[in-house]
Amino acid sequence: MLINCVAYQDGAKLADIPVAEISDYVLRPGCFVWVALNDPSPEELDELQVEFGLHPLAVEDAHKGHERPKIEEYGDSLFVVMQMVERVEGGEEHGLHVGEVDVFVGSNYVVSVRSRSKAGFLGVRARCEREPELLRNGAGFVLYALMDAVVDRYFPVIDALEVELEQVERQIFVERNARTSIQNLYALKQRVMVLKHAVSPLLEAANKLHGGRVPQVCMGSQEYFRDVVDHLGRINGSIESMRDTISTAIQVNLSMVTIEDGEVTKRLAAWAAIFAVCTAFAGIWGMNFEAMPELKWRYGYVMALVLIACTSGYLYYRFRKAGWL
Repeated sequence: MLINCVAYQDGAKLADIPVAEISDYVLRPGCFVWVALNDPSPEELDELQVEFGLHPLAVEDAHKGHERPKIEEYGDSLFVVMQMVERVEGGEEHGLHVGEVDVFVGSNYVVSVRSRSKAGFLGVRARCEREPELLRNGAGFVLYALMDAVVDRYFPVIDALEVELEQVERQIFVERNARTSIQNLYALKQRVMVLKHAVSPLLEAANKLHGGRVPQVCMGSQEYFRDVVDHLGRINGSIESMRDTISTAIQVNLSMVTIEDGEVTKRLAAWAAIFAVCTAFAGIWGMNFEAMPELKWRYGYVMALVLIACTSGYLYYRFRKAGWL
């Protein structure tokens, strides 16, 4: 679906134009066209491919979707794939909804294709139009604004994951909560990995936009792309820190399970020892030998019970003092 199609010249908006008139505007000096699409049909992409001369391999990737974040050069144009990660209740990927943004960038055009994402980029367009001095840099600055908007939306997700991790950590030392804590930690680790799969490849790809041989379309905006890379580096560092913390928490939780199992084993062993003594006394006095001492004694039964009770009580006292019971 076509969201809007706008022509800009020298940092100022000219007009909203129909797709059929794109070819007239891209020929003007200092003019570029910004087209925004949301879940477009194959016919819409094919029409824009004809208007802008988009590379067929890039269009094919946009058709298929579900691409790994990347930045590819096709002659003087760029094809950028980014993942939109949004935190929602009951999301598709372990509580996170993952969409995709494909951006075609040339010297006189920008085509942004948003797929499986509810969050739009109207605020990005308004921001660019409020900064005509920067918008004079052309399509390269628009690409920066789109990338910056996508990256900024990662920060609330990482903050929410960190809060959730703190909550799970507080539950680790609650008794009889080990299984739930492990399940929550693994679920959180999966969400962190979803975010990492969106951030890490984009960080690697974005480095080519501000250092070394910068693509021609990005000339004049290198310092802005460097800021995007810096944000991605901070997010990636937070993700790595969270992964280490989660791994440590899982190990601590498993250690707590082992300790709890050891406590149960000690209790069972202590009671088994007490009942073993009772069984030994009963076994000895239960033998039917005729010449057995105290066999005919009137108080033998009572004394046997008292001896068993005293021995068991003493063992219980010792085990209790040692912390086994």
